[in-house]
Amino acid sequence: MEPPAIVWNENMQRFETEDKAAFLEYRLICPAAAAEGKGEVSAESPSVEEEGKGDRMVMDMLHTYVPRSKRGMGLAKHLCVAAFSHAQSRSMLVIPTCSYISDTFLPQNPSWNPLVYNEELRSSM
Repeated sequence: MEPPAIVWNENMQRFETEDKAAFLEYRLICPAAAAEGKGEVSAESPSVEEEGKGDRMVMDMLHTYVPRSKRGMGLAKHLCVAAFSHAQSRSMLVIPTCSYISDTFLPQNPSWNPLVYNEELRSSM
């Protein structure tokens, strides 16, 4: 069976299946700006490449949703892999706020752990 197509919906800040039924929501944070009280990044904000060169953007993965009718098909894992791959390709770090990601996905896929944002830095945001 072929893996499902996962689409990056930049304007909605989420990764989703083509039918939009299953999705992973995130928000982007600029740690340097967060220290100044303006760290959340919207779709209208400068792109990652336009941010300060020394700053690494952080993708806070907020929520993963798969409807009951599509559970058990591995969609949540595919959504996570797409989001982590996206973050990795853009040199971002990740905050796994979503309990599925922190409690299930990361323990089963420890190769993604190097992308997880440092706990000490997280508390300052």
